Amino acid sequence: MSEQFKDQGGVATMDPSHLTRWLTSRLMTRISGPAAVAARHRKAEQTRVKAGAAHRVDYFHQVDEGYSYLAAQMLERLAARYDIELHCHLVRGQEGKNAPEPELLAQLARADSHVIAPGYGLSFPHHPDAPAASLIETAAQILAAQSNVDFPKAAVSVSEALWRDDASAMAELAAVLGTASAEATTAAIEAGTQKRRELKHYSGAMFYYGGEWYWGVDRLYHLEARLADLGADTQPGSSLIAPRPSEDLAGHCDTGQYTLELYASLRSPYTAVIFDRAVAFAAAAGVTLSLRPVLPMVMRGVPATREKGMYIFTDAAREARAAGTPYGNFYDPIGDPARRCYALYPWAASQGKGVELCSSFLRHAFVLGVNTNNDRGLRKVVEAAGLDWSAAQPHREDNTWEALLEDNRQTMYEAGLWGVPSFRLLDPAGEPLLSTWGQDRLWLVAHTLRDALAARAS
Repeated sequence: MSEQFKDQGGVATMDPSHLTRWLTSRLMTRISGPAAVAARHRKAEQTRVKAGAAHRVDYFHQVDEGYSYLAAQMLERLAARYDIELHCHLVRGQEGKNAPEPELLAQLARADSHVIAPGYGLSFPHHPDAPAASLIETAAQILAAQSNVDFPKAAVSVSEALWRDDASAMAELAAVLGTASAEATTAAIEAGTQKRRELKHYSGAMFYYGGEWYWGVDRLYHLEARLADLGADTQPGSSLIAPRPSEDLAGHCDTGQYTLELYASLRSPYTAVIFDRAVAFAAAAGVTLSLRPVLPMVMRGVPATREKGMYIFTDAAREARAAGTPYGNFYDPIGDPARRCYALYPWAASQGKGVELCSSFLRHAFVLGVNTNNDRGLRKVVEAAGLDWSAAQPHREDNTWEALLEDNRQTMYEAGLWGVPSFRLLDPAGEPLLSTWGQDRLWLVAHTLRDALAARAS
């Protein structure tokens, strides 16, 4: 009998809610595993070869989104470097339950695009506010009039005019490139959005190839590696066009004056991927690590669709494999498991083991596949963190964690963030130098710290 069943007595006697948790966990573990991914890739390639089709990449462009401008700057390079057939589509932004905080997301995308652009050799102007509606409308009409061949180049010029609020440049582009009617533009956006929906995704700046999604410039390196493996790279051995920026501090090291705040939740796949690496980075960089745990979004009543959950978990597994981070044997800790661990967090933190407790929980839930919804599993978590299980007992009903996590959430929201993992880098005076969301932003933390330390040394 597998470990997951030992405390329930097997499938026949398992509580229905526990059975659902176990089945879902096993399914997600299997779907995101390397064997299943490789099998899907083989099947997609076999289907393509049998049909005599080209390597088709579909790109979904959201006119008023910052990430789409960054992605657009890669289109011509992607098409020139790889033997692909590129198809470009206009789409609307995230909708319904896939967009719980649409205004915050749009604001974050603008700010984030500005700070990450240099890391990829791209440009994005500082643009706190959304572009003018009239410019967005004209931009969409111009792009709706373009063929697949002309779209990549036009998308860069149009996006540049849009994000620089350059109405005269936009008017000139409209005159030279032409525009579609309002009706045709709406139809093009609807068609692109519908295609994206049929392929089971929800965001702009997305690339789709052979049954798999790649988000913006941050995931292009996965697509490039896959195309190279299939022999579609026309410059094999050359540097990728969009490699993940390094976390190199260029020899700089702090002495504990800067603080790295890590906002993390115990049910976040992305948190599980980056948590130990972030802790190790803080130690190597010499910054003071401040762990700020928050309640998982779904436990705060933020809805999550099946398609979003599937993408997040499979993408997190892909990111973990690329980083060489153990991950993927999953036993869902949503609900009571997370609450039971959070109840112990204030006590663990008072023992200097708060980070170790969260690390242990994430490792057991996302790497070891341990059921943390019972005493047997929770005891493993506690003892692996270097804490005494008997000493933990008086603290299991502690509810002070609720106010602590809510205070952390409020601080995170005030910084313009709402998801995890998120980071804030604070200078010696406690002023924020950077607020950023995502397990794929540790390199940005490194670059910001490196520049701040270099400036202080000069």
